[in-house]
Amino acid sequence: MGLTSHKVLALTVLIAVVMMAGTIWLWPKLARTTWQAVLGRIGALLATQLAVLAALGLVANNYFAFYSSWDDLLGTGDNGPVVIQNKADASGRLTVETIGQTAVQGGGALGRDPKQSGEIRQVRIDGASTRLSTEGYVYLPPQYFQPEYAHKQFPAVIVSTGFPGIAKNLVTRLNYPGAALKLLQDGRMQPTVMVLVRPSPALPLDTECEDIPGGAQSETYFTKDVPAAIQATYRVSSAPQAWGFMGNSTGGYCALKLAMRHPEVFPTAVSLSGYYQAADDPTVPDLFKGSERRRNEADLMWRLKNLPQPEVSVLLAGTKEGDGDYRRDTEAFVAASHAPMKVSYSMMKTGGHNFETWSKLLPSSLEWLSQHLVVPGQPV
Repeated sequence: MGLTSHKVLALTVLIAVVMMAGTIWLWPKLARTTWQAVLGRIGALLATQLAVLAALGLVANNYFAFYSSWDDLLGTGDNGPVVIQNKADASGRLTVETIGQTAVQGGGALGRDPKQSGEIRQVRIDGASTRLSTEGYVYLPPQYFQPEYAHKQFPAVIVSTGFPGIAKNLVTRLNYPGAALKLLQDGRMQPTVMVLVRPSPALPLDTECEDIPGGAQSETYFTKDVPAAIQATYRVSSAPQAWGFMGNSTGGYCALKLAMRHPEVFPTAVSLSGYYQAADDPTVPDLFKGSERRRNEADLMWRLKNLPQPEVSVLLAGTKEGDGDYRRDTEAFVAASHAPMKVSYSMMKTGGHNFETWSKLLPSSLEWLSQHLVVPGQPV
């Protein structure tokens, strides 16, 4: 049974309940002062606590989708970078492989007709230069299927989760397709192709969208391979001003870093509760291989103060209270930025580092993003 299986969760909860009931029933017998009774009390308490913690952990994981499988949780299985055979069309261009499809939910979706609600395709995106690959989703807006748009190109945005979240969170928890469709119907967003992915194509490692010396080239994957594959597969513009990057938490950090490092690829970025320097925890490998220069260049505040600021537009969205040092760090980032870089920010009064907060920030952030995406020769 899989990690996220309801049967696993139900069995774990049942074991926890049985352990609690058993402890209560046995406690009078264990109330003696013999060493056997003392060990029995300790064992009963530890077993009950472990069972309850396991049940709570599974509930939290099923809700937030931190880990999708036992291999994902334990770091086992064949999840690392692999050499792949890239699919190509008759012209030799890279393509994106469709491996599934799902309907748009909420946001005013009108049944399963793609001309009315658009379409969500589950895909695998192979990297030609990096030999990395990741699975995710592509949302095609309703106009993509309407005859009057048959010869028009669309703007595109790459959307990344935090780590270790899964791309499915962007569909089921944050519902980017439904939010975009509602804004589109309200005239607050232009039809846009969305590419929904995790922030690391080298699982189980958290690569922080970095090119690791001698390791996974995640930065190149997102700035070169993914745009090339999407442009070869869908009717999206190749003009840089038609592309953006957006994400929450780790994805927000990636959005800002990739825009600041590669304004020629992503001149627009949105960060939802994103941080400003690479994370440092057990899931993160040695990203910089001892190079202080590389470490500094991954620190966005250091870049603002020590390198020419890029000609990009970024939106920083989060909360004033409830998300650690986010307000302080964001205010410092805003204060250090200057032309030609353009920084906008949006902060709710309170909210945590969670899906509820990001869902509230999503509509205004998508509207801002849409206002900055421009397909040459087509009105916004």
